[in-house]
Amino acid sequence: MDHRTLNSVRLADEITRQLGQLADHLSQLPPPQAAQVIARVLDPDTGVLGGISHLVATGSVFAKDQAERGALPAEVWLALGRASNELHDISFDLDEHKETLQRVGTQPSTVAKPPAPAPLVVRRHR
Repeated sequence: MDHRTLNSVRLADEITRQLGQLADHLSQLPPPQAAQVIARVLDPDTGVLGGISHLVATGSVFAKDQAERGALPAEVWLALGRASNELHDISFDLDEHKETLQRVGTQPSTVAKPPAPAPLVVRRHR
Protein backbone atom coordinates (compact mmCIF):
# COMPACT_ATOMS: atom_id res chain seq x y z
CA MET A 1 0.00 0.00 0.00
CA ASP A 2 1.51 3.33 -0.99
CA HIS A 3 1.61 6.37 1.27
CA ARG A 4 -1.36 8.13 -0.37
CA THR A 5 -3.56 5.03 -0.10
CA LEU A 6 -2.56 4.50 3.53
CA ASN A 7 -3.42 8.13 4.33
CA SER A 8 -6.81 7.77 2.61
CA VAL A 9 -7.60 4.60 4.58
CA ARG A 10 -6.59 6.32 7.82
CA LEU A 11 -8.74 9.32 6.89
CA ALA A 12 -11.75 7.07 6.28
CA ASP A 13 -11.17 5.37 9.64
CA GLU A 14 -10.86 8.72 11.42
CA ILE A 15 -14.04 10.06 9.83
CA THR A 16 -15.88 6.91 10.90
CA ARG A 17 -14.59 7.32 14.45
CA GLN A 18 -15.62 10.97 14.54
CA LEU A 19 -19.10 10.15 13.24
CA GLY A 20 -19.47 7.72 16.15
CA GLN A 21 -18.38 10.46 18.55
CA LEU A 22 -20.86 12.87 16.99
CA ALA A 23 -23.69 10.35 17.43
CA ASP A 24 -22.69 9.86 21.08
CA HIS A 25 -22.65 13.63 21.68
CA LEU A 26 -25.94 14.09 19.85
CA SER A 27 -27.69 11.59 22.11
CA GLN A 28 -26.69 13.67 25.15
CA LEU A 29 -27.52 17.16 23.87
CA PRO A 30 -30.57 19.16 24.94
CA PRO A 31 -33.23 19.26 22.19
CA PRO A 32 -32.42 22.75 20.80
CA GLN A 33 -28.72 21.95 20.41
CA ALA A 34 -29.48 18.49 19.01
CA ALA A 35 -31.76 20.09 16.41
CA GLN A 36 -28.94 22.48 15.41
CA VAL A 37 -26.50 19.60 14.98
CA ILE A 38 -29.00 17.52 13.00
CA ALA A 39 -29.76 20.48 10.71
CA ARG A 40 -26.04 20.90 9.99
CA VAL A 41 -25.48 17.18 9.43
CA LEU A 42 -28.42 16.92 7.03
CA ASP A 43 -27.54 20.00 4.98
CA PRO A 44 -27.27 18.66 1.42
CA ASP A 45 -24.64 21.19 0.41
CA THR A 46 -22.34 21.52 3.41
CA GLY A 47 -23.39 18.73 5.79
CA VAL A 48 -22.22 15.22 6.49
CA LEU A 49 -25.05 13.69 4.46
CA GLY A 50 -24.14 15.83 1.46
CA GLY A 51 -20.50 14.83 1.86
CA ILE A 52 -21.36 11.15 2.05
CA SER A 53 -23.62 11.49 -1.00
CA HIS A 54 -20.76 13.10 -2.91
CA LEU A 55 -18.35 10.38 -1.77
CA VAL A 56 -20.68 7.58 -2.90
CA ALA A 57 -21.27 9.33 -6.25
CA THR A 58 -17.49 9.60 -6.70
CA GLY A 59 -17.18 5.91 -5.83
CA SER A 60 -19.82 5.12 -8.44
CA VAL A 61 -17.82 6.95 -11.13
CA PHE A 62 -14.72 5.00 -10.10
CA ALA A 63 -16.63 1.70 -10.12
CA LYS A 64 -18.08 2.43 -13.58
CA ASP A 65 -14.61 3.02 -14.98
CA GLN A 66 -13.30 -0.14 -13.36
CA ALA A 67 -16.32 -2.18 -14.52
CA GLU A 68 -15.77 -0.98 -18.09
CA ARG A 69 -12.17 -2.19 -17.83
CA GLY A 70 -13.29 -5.55 -16.45
CA ALA A 71 -11.62 -5.01 -13.06
CA LEU A 72 -14.93 -4.91 -11.16
CA PRO A 73 -18.21 -6.69 -11.79
CA ALA A 74 -20.89 -4.40 -13.25
CA GLU A 75 -23.05 -5.21 -10.22
CA VAL A 76 -20.66 -3.21 -8.00
CA TRP A 77 -21.07 -0.14 -10.18
CA LEU A 78 -24.84 -0.59 -10.36
CA ALA A 79 -25.10 -0.96 -6.58
CA LEU A 80 -23.03 2.18 -5.98
CA GLY A 81 -25.09 4.06 -8.55
CA ARG A 82 -28.33 3.01 -6.84
CA ALA A 83 -26.91 3.97 -3.46
CA SER A 84 -25.87 7.36 -4.83
CA ASN A 85 -29.33 7.96 -6.26
CA GLU A 86 -31.04 6.88 -3.03
CA LEU A 87 -28.81 9.14 -0.92
CA HIS A 88 -29.60 12.03 -3.25
CA ASP A 89 -33.33 11.35 -2.86
CA ILE A 90 -33.00 11.10 0.91
CA SER A 91 -31.09 14.38 1.01
CA PHE A 92 -33.82 16.00 -1.07
CA ASP A 93 -36.55 14.65 1.23
CA LEU A 94 -34.75 15.85 4.36
CA ASP A 95 -33.80 19.24 2.94
CA GLU A 96 -37.39 20.42 3.22
CA HIS A 97 -37.14 19.99 7.01
CA LYS A 98 -33.83 21.83 7.44
CA GLU A 99 -35.44 25.19 8.24
CA THR A 100 -37.73 23.62 10.84
CA LEU A 101 -34.75 22.02 12.57
CA GLN A 102 -32.84 25.29 12.46
CA ARG A 103 -35.82 27.16 13.92
CA VAL A 104 -36.17 24.62 16.75
CA GLY A 105 -32.45 24.98 17.39
CA THR A 106 -32.68 28.74 17.84
CA GLN A 107 -35.79 28.87 20.03
CA PRO A 108 -35.21 29.93 23.62
CA SER A 109 -34.99 26.97 25.96
CA THR A 110 -37.55 28.42 28.37
CA VAL A 111 -40.95 28.15 26.75
CA ALA A 112 -44.00 29.35 28.71
CA LYS A 113 -46.28 26.67 27.29
CA PRO A 114 -44.69 23.39 26.20
CA PRO A 115 -45.58 22.31 22.68
CA ALA A 116 -48.36 19.77 22.31
CA PRO A 117 -47.17 16.33 21.28
CA ALA A 118 -47.91 15.55 17.66
CA PRO A 119 -49.20 12.20 16.47
CA LEU A 120 -46.59 10.39 14.45
CA VAL A 121 -47.86 10.02 10.93
CA VAL A 122 -45.81 8.43 8.21
CA ARG A 123 -46.01 10.45 5.00
CA ARG A 124 -43.84 10.09 2.01
CA HIS A 125 -43.97 12.30 -1.00
CA ARG A 126 -41.56 12.95 -3.81
